[in-house]
Amino acid sequence: MRNIFFTASIIGVILLSSCNKDDSMDMTNAALNVNYPAAYVVNGEDATISVIKLSTNEVTGTIPLMGTGTDMIMWPHHISSHSNHLAIGVPGMDLSAGHAVTGTMSGKLVVIDATTGSIVKNIGLPVMNHNTIYSPNGTEIWVPQMDMNGKVLVYDATTYALKSTITVGMMPAELTFSSDGTKAYVANGDDDNVSVINVASKSVVATVTVGNNPVGAWTGTDGKMYVDNEDGQSISVINVATNAVDQTIVLGFMPGIASHNGTKSELWVSDPMNGKVHYWTWDAGMMMWMHGGAFNTGAGAHAISFTMDGSTAYVTNQTANTVSVVNVTNHTVAKTISVGKKPNGVVIKM
Repeated sequence: MRNIFFTASIIGVILLSSCNKDDSMDMTNAALNVNYPAAYVVNGEDATISVIKLSTNEVTGTIPLMGTGTDMIMWPHHISSHSNHLAIGVPGMDLSAGHAVTGTMSGKLVVIDATTGSIVKNIGLPVMNHNTIYSPNGTEIWVPQMDMNGKVLVYDATTYALKSTITVGMMPAELTFSSDGTKAYVANGDDDNVSVINVASKSVVATVTVGNNPVGAWTGTDGKMYVDNEDGQSISVINVATNAVDQTIVLGFMPGIASHNGTKSELWVSDPMNGKVHYWTWDAGMMMWMHGGAFNTGAGAHAISFTMDGSTAYVTNQTANTVSVVNVTNHTVAKTISVGKKPNGVVIKM
């Protein structure tokens, strides 16, 4: 799906040095006070965040992000959390039909207050970014740069000063961390591999060959990383200890995302083209993942986020403009919640 084109000369490249500033246009809901466990859903087309109260599964607020001028936030994508802050990656284009791109444009790193929804920081980036993510200890924010000369930018999470620049592969998409917090994993879409970075030293310690057009290496609590290969229609299971691929799961569909549920020992993979989520169960005898079944959620099924106890999942459906609340035990949709247009990333904050 390497056929998404755009003109950088029309959109413009915003230099990093000229855009490191706070957003002066705080277009947020003044009455918002999220002092309860919630799911934050990023609506790409609307440039908003829907706040879902977990105890009622109702939308209790909507956070506008758009802004104006150089502060304009268009097509926010994935989201991460630490303490009372949320970090949002803003690639500036619609990635709902596929994550591979040709060319490049500017992106943004946006930080908001999770309680009030107010914008804390809006940093312009030289190149578009698939996501932004807090380091495991919360002291840094890591940002991949989707370019043929792939890089990762590491910012101080308090001062927002740029601390490090790490060279990785071509067209890096999602950046994630291992469950023990020692390694970062960057999916290099055009190289068909994953860069493994030592978090402490900021050095690349391994490069792992995976399938065709990897989008993200999603964190497992079992010492594994689960790489969704978009064009390869497969999942590569990377052993964190050895940096070797333990298993390749053939899907037969283009994956949206992979999410590991350690409590239930299940691996879920969204199937956006068919509006489904497939799940695999761990076979201890065979020492491999076995397909357990699938269930319908909504058109464009994408991100999957589990509650802390692993009993409930929230699935964004990008084309349906909904979020499915799923009972993990019986794999059924308990409720469908209407949100904004093109919902993508979701993070749960307790």
